[in-house]
Amino acid sequence: MTGISVSMDTLRGWLDQGRPVTVLDVRPSEQYADWAIPGSLHVDAYDALKAGDPNAMSAALRPRDKPVVTVCALGHTSAIAAQQLRDRGLEALNLAGGMKAWSLAWNSAEVQLEKGNTRVIQVRRTGKGCLSYLIGSRDQAAVVDASVSPEVYLGLAGLAGWKITNVLDTHVHADHLSRSRQLAELSGATLRLPEQKRVLFSFAPLAEGDVIGIGNVRLTVLQTPGHTPESACYLLDNQALLTGDTLFLTGVGRPDLETTPGGAQQRAGQLHASLQRILKLRAETTILAGHTHQAVAFDGIPLTARLSEVKQRIAQLQLPVNDFVKWILARIPATPPNHQHIIRLNQQGRWPEGDPTDLEAGANRCAVS
Repeated sequence: MTGISVSMDTLRGWLDQGRPVTVLDVRPSEQYADWAIPGSLHVDAYDALKAGDPNAMSAALRPRDKPVVTVCALGHTSAIAAQQLRDRGLEALNLAGGMKAWSLAWNSAEVQLEKGNTRVIQVRRTGKGCLSYLIGSRDQAAVVDASVSPEVYLGLAGLAGWKITNVLDTHVHADHLSRSRQLAELSGATLRLPEQKRVLFSFAPLAEGDVIGIGNVRLTVLQTPGHTPESACYLLDNQALLTGDTLFLTGVGRPDLETTPGGAQQRAGQLHASLQRILKLRAETTILAGHTHQAVAFDGIPLTARLSEVKQRIAQLQLPVNDFVKWILARIPATPPNHQHIIRLNQQGRWPEGDPTDLEAGANRCAVS
């Protein structure tokens, strides 16, 4: 924290510790509705602040005995809001870098499984809705779909007494830069990706039925094309399924990125077949998805559901293939910002020059629901 600003890391720490703080978002309503900091309040004061209205924050709440942190997209307009609140006698700070900086914030929650021979920590990139997983057994661990700094996973593994031996992605991501290659290099782990020819760097390919050992537990590869041609899911000891962007808790993966309209239709049919295969697993299987469309609260509660619950929530999973294809193609959301550039970097295994949040800022748009 410097001067009248607070950094993303500091605010993240406050929320993670449950420290009293009021986050006040001053962006336009449509931006706030698209993605926001969990638990934040909203005052649509952006235009008034930009216009220099000295009373722009007059409608803001007056929380007592805790600081207010103002937020906008980049941290400029919210700095004006913080100053107006301080002029009214409130303890107000501005989030440096705004929501762009917040896109790197994260928290974690432990997933409870039926058997006690393994631990699963869900690492949630709260500003993007990305969900990744640290799986540990005995003294070994694996990370699936790394989306935050490698140091986060190394730190969590170190606290648990694990050495990361395997790093996996479920597919080539389009909404965020994969940290898996960096993490594998730093940890000395084996980098594993579904078998394909999209990426240009070395990795250990995973095919249908392959098994990866982690201490006393096993991950089994299920090829589930549809969201992307190479998409795969990983079955953890017949207890949990890490689904990447194939199946979410309230939706399914979009089939249209990096393809033609005809290709999207074909992929939608593949996705239907993949989902039908997943539905044949045990009803009690815990679904560990790769994304959520909601801002992830700092509550320590994992975002999971039983397969039977997901089946009830998503009625379209029961549709015949032709009806499913029509449904999904009619509900394709807007494409993720900068997705083509992000895909190219993930395929090349390169890190962008400058600030990665320039590419990644914004809500998750990988799901159809």
